[in-house]
Formats: sequence, structure tokens, C-alpha cells
Amino acid sequence: MAVNDKQLTYRDAVEADLPALVAMLAEDALGAGREDPSTSLNPRYLEAFRQIDGDPNNALTVVEENGALVGMLQLTFIPYLTHTGSRRCLIEGVRIHREHRGRGLGSEFIRWAIERARERGCAIVQLTSDKQRPDALRFYESLGFTASHEGFKLRL
Repeated sequence: MAVNDKQLTYRDAVEADLPALVAMLAEDALGAGREDPSTSLNPRYLEAFRQIDGDPNNALTVVEENGALVGMLQLTFIPYLTHTGSRRCLIEGVRIHREHRGRGLGSEFIRWAIERARERGCAIVQLTSDKQRPDALRFYESLGFTASHEGFKLRL
């Protein structure tokens, strides 16, 4: 797929991608306060990666532009009893590297993720975005997502 004459490639993340992925997660003010981008990778990231990688209902995906890693997201496929026993796709951890934003890569990546959800038989695609990220909220609304529910979290 091409955006602005750039070639995009989607693939499963591999362990070697972890430092770049953690760096992207830490790029903004919210991520800087909760991620650990130190040069010695925190072993918890590797443990989480291996759990995601070994679970057939999870996919940690990266997007490359002309061979350079420029974005990431995680898809989780969840079976539900509601909606007549349908499946949902949860999109989390969406990031486009700050140097590559504003050119449509994020939109293409989310459309790609929605298509993967369709292929897996999902009836709903859902995601959350922190209320402190108004640009992200507008971005998701521009792609057709609606803020139909109020989300709650309890930190443990």
C-alpha cells in the first residue's frame, strides 16, 4: 500500500523491534511518564512481548515505510456472549513515529487494522484513547469511531 508515494509494509513485530517500539510509546508527555525507554531494555517489555506473540488472539503489528519502522499497534480479538456471541477487535497502543505524522500513515494503519478485524469475523472494533489526547480523539472520530461509552480504569 502506498501513501504519498511511500511504500507501506505491515508485519508482526519481532523481539528486535522492542527498543524502537518502547521509544515510540515514550515519545509524548503521557508515555514519558509511564514508559522506560532506557538503553537497557526493561525485561518486563520482553515478557509482555512473548506473551502477546504466543497468544493467537493477539497481534503486535508494525508498519514500515520504505523499510523504516514508523508505527505500531496491538490487536486483541475477544469472543463475547453479547451481540449474539460475536467477536470484537480491541485496538491498543497505536503510535506513529513523531517524524512521520500528518501524512495519512495513521489513517491507513487503522483502516488496515479494521480489515484484519473483518477477516477474523469481528462485529465491532473498539479502542480507547486518553482524554488528555484531544488530537487522537479527533483522529479516531474522523475515521468513524464514536465515543458511545464511558470507559473506566482501576490502577492496581
